[in-house]
Amino acid sequence: TGSSDPYCIVKIDDEAIIRTATVWKTLSPFWGEEYEVHLHPTFHSISIYVMDEDALSRDDVIGKVCITRDMLVEHPKGYSGWMSLSEVDPDEEVQGEIHLRVEVQGSQRLLCCTVLEAR
Repeated sequence: TGSSDPYCIVKIDDEAIIRTATVWKTLSPFWGEEYEVHLHPTFHSISIYVMDEDALSRDDVIGKVCITRDMLVEHPKGYSGWMSLSEVDPDEEVQGEIHLRVEVQGSQRLLCCTVLEAR
């Protein structure tokens, strides 16, 4: 139909911790959702999967971005900007990017993740 029903899943070390709302019938979704999560001191990565909800079959993975512990160390004030989606399945071509704001606050390792929009 030329559009998707996108939503995002945020995983820390492959454990799903957040699911955004689904934005229906669009290729340019806006979420504007902000989440705070306590990070385990030994975490390795934060992955954000952009999904396409499908009522009749399994939801499709549009693409993902991965933010490693080292990337967060390189950006001590956090990261904000557009990130290109990468493929989850090597046989799939991926186009698109997601606008995120991610920062780790304080000694309690509080992750503040804002999923803004995608295109």
